[in-house]
Amino acid sequence: MTNYKNIFGKPVKFLATDPDNTEAEGQIWYNSTSGTFKSVVVGEAWSSASNMITARHAGAGAGIQTANFLAGGYSTTNLTNTEEYNGSGWETGGAIPTATRENAGAGTLTAGLIFGGNPPTSALEYDGSAWTAGGSLNTARQSLAGAGTQTAGLGFAGYDTADSAATESYDGSTWTTLPGTLNDSRYSLAGFGIQTAALAVAGLDSPARTNVTEEWNGSIWTAGGTYPASVSGIKGAGTVSAGLAFGGASSPPTILTTTASYDGSTWTSKPNMAVAKSSSSYAGTTSAAIAGGGIQTAPGTSGSATEEFNKSINVITGAAWSSGGNLNTGRQVTAGAGTLTAGLVMGGRVPGGSPYTRVATEEYDGSSWTNGGDMNTSRQGAAASNAGTQTAATTFGGAAPGPTLFNNHESYDGSTWTNLTVLPAARAASSGLGTASASLGFGGYAPSLTNTSVEWNGSAWTSGGNMNIARKYLRGFGTQTAGLGITGTAAPGKTTSTEEYDGSSWTSVAGVNSARDVAGAAGIQTLGLLYGGSPPGTTNATESWNGSFWFSAPSLSTARNYLAGFGIQTSAVAAGGGPASTATEEFTGETTALNLKTLTTS
Repeated sequence: MTNYKNIFGKPVKFLATDPDNTEAEGQIWYNSTSGTFKSVVVGEAWSSASNMITARHAGAGAGIQTANFLAGGYSTTNLTNTEEYNGSGWETGGAIPTATRENAGAGTLTAGLIFGGNPPTSALEYDGSAWTAGGSLNTARQSLAGAGTQTAGLGFAGYDTADSAATESYDGSTWTTLPGTLNDSRYSLAGFGIQTAALAVAGLDSPARTNVTEEWNGSIWTAGGTYPASVSGIKGAGTVSAGLAFGGASSPPTILTTTASYDGSTWTSKPNMAVAKSSSSYAGTTSAAIAGGGIQTAPGTSGSATEEFNKSINVITGAAWSSGGNLNTGRQVTAGAGTLTAGLVMGGRVPGGSPYTRVATEEYDGSSWTNGGDMNTSRQGAAASNAGTQTAATTFGGAAPGPTLFNNHESYDGSTWTNLTVLPAARAASSGLGTASASLGFGGYAPSLTNTSVEWNGSAWTSGGNMNIARKYLRGFGTQTAGLGITGTAAPGKTTSTEEYDGSSWTSVAGVNSARDVAGAAGIQTLGLLYGGSPPGTTNATESWNGSFWFSAPSLSTARNYLAGFGIQTSAVAAGGGPASTATEEFTGETTALNLKTLTTS
């Protein structure tokens, strides 16, 4: 007799709990705890991703969802900067030679191509770090579409003095005008595919928006399935037989969240984006695409929100900040240590308050703060062993109005602060890392900017290696033998500098994307998070560190500076901040879970 195992080669398993891995794909099992038959289903959805570093629209990009680029575009002016996306966030890439917008893109992150635009430029080729000039289009135009690769590219449609139907191919050095022209001349359309099989979708056929789709077979354009709406500023990814188009603007100008897939003949509606986008960045395939930046609130405005589209048996929950319990005493210029479920903040100041500086300590359990033992010395701008725990942490240095600098050093056992051997020299606005018995203090002012480091071994302080850049209001995390020092105020201003410490010396590594000081930070030397701070003013920008470079991560809900930060990259805390905030936010990294379905007879 034919049964499930005969057909699919897998038995119906009898399990007490649901499986949590991709081996569940294609299986049916009986959950003995719930008394139900279950399986997994493929789901399709957009999920939030890390914001772009620079809000913009009308840039050119290409690649896949986990490795793509966006170059140029427009914010309040034409841009030269390139951003690269690694599947988690955006980082700074090589700048294009000329500020431009409304270009088309093709290729990959390490073999990319952009062409056309306003002002017109020759093709530019990207190797993943720098741009070099290629050949110029035969018909100069902007708002055109692109497809293919760096050495086998295709450019079509666009606008110069009128709508264009021209099609050109690129061989890596020269553009050739092809006899096949679009049947419907237009611009501000979506285009994707390869040099011999591409798709042109919707766009502006002056003066009206269109819903026309055309398919390119390497020689001629022929009519394809009608797109569900007449739109411009639409973007897409994939192939002629498996494509995805999303966003754009309809008439009257309304920014859209619309998404649809193409199977070679018909468009099918898919789940909408959470944030409407027109003229956004784009890359990927019909099952794994990305849309970032673009016009997001009203015509002419730029945004930075990024979303990923995935077709998967997993439900993906994007990384995000969420509200936590409020501090009992709002304050800024505090120090922090511990983890999300066992954290600690200490000291700080309340501008205009009495007293101005504080001795108060508060402990966090992941949902609420309770008052702990007071420090022996009231101060702000102290450093802490941020890899310490709620029951074993230290704080050292700091300042009081005057200004008075302190060399005080105290340890906390979960209830009481105890004075320890003082620092070799007073300093404030420095940073600390490590544990209560093996900590490191570095940077700050004493009273001028310093690059010196001091190490604590549990009984005495000794000199450590000097940082390459003297600075104050910097941040750090890690251990005494594997630490990271980040950003701060140097001479003549805020720095993007990042330095690694190996227990004896500091080494400069890739800097953050946006200079800042008085931020929050959490992590270890190879996996970290930097958030908030002053750029000047306050910022909610977050950047993530993977041990090699910094890239954007989801922003704080509330912009602030002088905050306390602690935890790890995927589970961090931002507490307090300027001017006297009680707010706490918790960061949770991206998670995936199987898309389980209970089977019924209905």
